[in-house]
Amino acid sequence: MLAAGMSPSDLNWDDLRIIAAVRDAGSYTGAGKRLRIDETTVGRRLTRIEAVLGVRLFEAIDGVRRPTAACETVLSHVEAMAHHAAELARVGAAQAGVSGRFRIAATPAVAESVLAPRIAELLAAHPALQLQLLTASGNVSFSRWQADFAIRLRKPEKGDFTITRLGSLRLYLIEPAGVVPSFVCGYPDELGEIPEQQILKQRKLVDAARCVTDNVRVMSEVLRGGQAVAVLPEHACRDLFGDASLRMTQLPRRRDVWLLVQPHLKRDPAARVVIDWLRGCFVDGGFQDR
Repeated sequence: MLAAGMSPSDLNWDDLRIIAAVRDAGSYTGAGKRLRIDETTVGRRLTRIEAVLGVRLFEAIDGVRRPTAACETVLSHVEAMAHHAAELARVGAAQAGVSGRFRIAATPAVAESVLAPRIAELLAAHPALQLQLLTASGNVSFSRWQADFAIRLRKPEKGDFTITRLGSLRLYLIEPAGVVPSFVCGYPDELGEIPEQQILKQRKLVDAARCVTDNVRVMSEVLRGGQAVAVLPEHACRDLFGDASLRMTQLPRRRDVWLLVQPHLKRDPAARVVIDWLRGCFVDGGFQDR
C-alpha cells in the first residue's frame, strides 16, 4: 500500500539507483561509497522509497542488507528501465555511425594479453565508441547487468544471455630445464575443475603445490625463477617461450573461451562492431583450433 499523498511518480532515477547500490554493496556504507554520498543520506532516501512503494526492501541479516522478494521485483523493473534508457540514447547515435559505451568483463591476463594490444585500432576507427574493461579473477554478475559483454574461460551452465565460442587456448606444462623443480604452482580449490588444475591432479602434482594463486601473471613470474612447475594457458606464458631455463611442453588438452552477450544487444549495430572485434582479437591472437 502506498503512503498517503505519495505515489511512485514521486521517485526519481537517483532514488532508484540507491536500491541497486544497497543490493550490490550489502550495506548503506558501501552503497554510499559507490554513489559518493554519505550513508545517512542512503538510509534516509531508502526509507522514503519504502514509504512511497509501501514495501520493505531490505532486511538486516548477519550484518548484511539483503533484498526482500519485493525488492527483487522492484530491481527487475529498475534494471529494465536502465537498459531502455540506454537503448533510447543510442537511437540518435546510430544515425551518425558507431557510437556507444560498453563494458567488457575479462580476466586480467585476457584483458592485458589479448584485448589491450588491439583496442587502439578499434577506438581509432570509431571515435564515438567507448569501452570499459572490467578486470577481475571472479565473474561479474550478468544477471545484475554489471557488464555488457564477458569473456569466460568456463562455459556457464545457464543464464539470460547469448553465448558463443570465441576459440580455444593451448595449454603448456612448464618446468625447469635440466634441474629438479622445488615446488609446484597450483590453483585454489574453487578452480579445481579448470583443465589446468585437472592436469596437475592427473600428474599427481597437486599435493606439491606450495604456491597457490588464481592470477596466471603471478604464476608466470614465479616460473621465471627456474624452480617451479605449472600449467598455464598460452596467453599467460608467451613471454616465457624464449627462456632457455624453462622447458615448455604443449599439452593435448585445450581450454575453450566463451563470449557472453546481454540479449538486448544482439541487434545493436555498435554492439555488433564490438562483438566482431572481440572475435577478431582471438583469431588474430592465434587462439583457434589447429
